Formats: sequence, structure tokens, C-alpha cells
Amino acid sequence: MQFRVSPQTLKECSAAEWQARVDLAAAHRLAVMHGFNEGIFNHLTLVVPGRSDRYYQIPFGMHWSEVTASSFMEVGIDDGEVKRGEGDVERSCYCIHAPIHKALPQAKAVFHTHMPYASALTRLEDPRIKEIGQTEVGMSGKIAYDDLYTGPALDPAEGARLASIIGDKTILFMANHGISTVGQTIAEAYNQLYYIERAAQVQIYAMWTGQPLKKLPQAVVEKTRRDISGTRFYEGLSPAQRHFDALKRILDRKEPDYAT
Repeated sequence: MQFRVSPQTLKECSAAEWQARVDLAAAHRLAVMHGFNEGIFNHLTLVVPGRSDRYYQIPFGMHWSEVTASSFMEVGIDDGEVKRGEGDVERSCYCIHAPIHKALPQAKAVFHTHMPYASALTRLEDPRIKEIGQTEVGMSGKIAYDDLYTGPALDPAEGARLASIIGDKTILFMANHGISTVGQTIAEAYNQLYYIERAAQVQIYAMWTGQPLKKLPQAVVEKTRRDISGTRFYEGLSPAQRHFDALKRILDRKEPDYAT
């Protein structure tokens, strides 16, 4: 089965829409490269540039390693109907993502995965990221925790509930489930996905030693949060965008077809 938008439809895309498709396809391919995906489930979505009523979603049944810029459907945020493209709308994607896109101004991109290390933490009685290192501190202030797993998300009310828990944060630990990140851009959402998985991995490795975790003093935590990005030393692109652009350069060498 081929999942592609018609050539005529693609001709109707603006330059901003096409670039969004390319970058979202890159995010799917990179997630496979980094081991973030699980089967044909999990979801990376983005509000269509210049619109607030629809978002990009891949057709149900497409593996992330297959995704290209021409793969995406445009799905209505209010009704879950396909507005452009072809394919089935995976129900849990719509029920989680559409309400978050609608409710949160920082959620132009919503990325939800069952990444192994971060998802392992969500299975623990205490899933919190501990402030035991620089990366962990840099992420910890951005995280909201949902401590109640209610079953598969098959009603938009669940997405609305999750949006209320995220609030002004940009990372959600979903109890007994997985992780979601939100961002104004694809680069922001992916950067957080990457680093929260790294933080979870290092924390689990540290926990495996059986030794007590060495938490940083609060004064150091606060200083690290202020200084970690180092943005005052640089002009131009954000660290998240620089990171994503670097990852795309790697992808361009490995799998250039994602941009088709």
C-alpha cells in the first residue's frame, strides 16, 4: 500500500507548508534512527503552518522509517476528518494530539513516543527525573507528571485532560505509558524528545549501580537552569534548531528520500 498525497495537492502547498512536511518527515526518520519509535503506533504531529484548524498526521499503518514529506494527511482538529491526503486517522493520535494542539499555545508540535528509557521511568512509583546532573537539571523544570493511567486514549476528553496537566510545561511523563513533548517548532519538540530520553537513560544507568544518587545543591540547580543553554554567548538560531539542523545533515547523507 502506498501512502502519498497527490502531485496536484502538493502543488497547492505553500513553501512554509512544504518545509514543515520535510522537517516533520525528518523527525520521524530520526526517531527511528534514535530508537524512539514503537511499531506503527506513537505519533509526531504539527499544526499546519498558517492555520489553527488542522494538523499533519501520517496515515495509520505507515512505519516511521517510510515517512516522506508527501506522506502526511491534514486532519481537522475539531472533527478528526481528513481534509487533505488519504488514509485512516489513528484514533489515539487524534484523541491525544488534537486537544493538546487546540488548548496549548506552545504546542504547535506535539510528539508522543514510548521511548524505552523514559517510558521505563513512567512504570516506577516515582518516575521523577532527579537533579543529579547537568542534562537532568536542564530538563527537570520543564516536566509535568501525569500520575494516573486511564487506559488507551480513545476519547478526546483524555487529550484535554493531558493538556490541562501539561499547563505551561513542555514535557509530559504519562504514567505507565510514555512521553509527550510540545514545542513551537519541530526542532523544539524533537530536541526535548532527544534530551529527555538521554536524561532518563543516564538516570537508569546510575540507579543500576545500586549506589545512592548524588543530588546537586539547590543553588547549583538554579544556576544551571539559568545558564545551561548559554544562549547569551550566541546570536542567531536557537540551540534546539542548531541541533535539529545537524541531525538533518546526518539524515541527508543516510536517507535523503525523506524530503520527497
